[in-house]
Amino acid sequence: MTLMATLFLLVFVTELISWIGQSVLLEFVFALYLRLFYSSTAARQRKLKSEILLNKKELLQTSAQDQFAKWAKLRRSVDKGLADLEKLNSELAAARTSFSLKFNSALWIMTTGLQFVIGWWYRKTAVFYLPPGWFGPLTWWLAFPFAPAGSVSCGMWQMACKRVIKVGERVAKEVLLAPSGGGPPESVPSEEQGKEKAGARAKGE
Repeated sequence: MTLMATLFLLVFVTELISWIGQSVLLEFVFALYLRLFYSSTAARQRKLKSEILLNKKELLQTSAQDQFAKWAKLRRSVDKGLADLEKLNSELAAARTSFSLKFNSALWIMTTGLQFVIGWWYRKTAVFYLPPGWFGPLTWWLAFPFAPAGSVSCGMWQMACKRVIKVGERVAKEVLLAPSGGGPPESVPSEEQGKEKAGARAKGE
């Protein structure tokens, strides 16, 4: 019973991750990772962006001919800020690439990889036994490849769980995305149809 529940839970988590989207999870977890380990770098990046925008705005309002000294100082400040910002962006981009590789690898190991390992380790173990004679000649197929005859193997149980979860996901989407209200909306008659009906009434009278 524990093996049955473990395999179902692993398949369910794998399908849930696939439904949510691995990229969505990556963005969410990476945002938490930045707050924990790169909070100062991210704060410097935001502060530097604000300073560059303010200096650029002031630079555009400063005349290079009438106020050359101030213009040159602002120009140097903007160039230095852009160079520093590029370094920070490169640092955060490298951190994101490294985190993405580790996150995707850990996610695969904890879901698909763990399913393979458990399926191989318990390849000769029965998840549960079927009542005798229920499935006739198909009984051997449900025990494929190495489970005892008359039982359901890990691989077949994983396939069944995946199929049931897929069907449940499709039904849930149809229910959640179905338009509210009874039937289809009534069509509004066009102007020409209204004129035709009025003419028919006039002829009848």
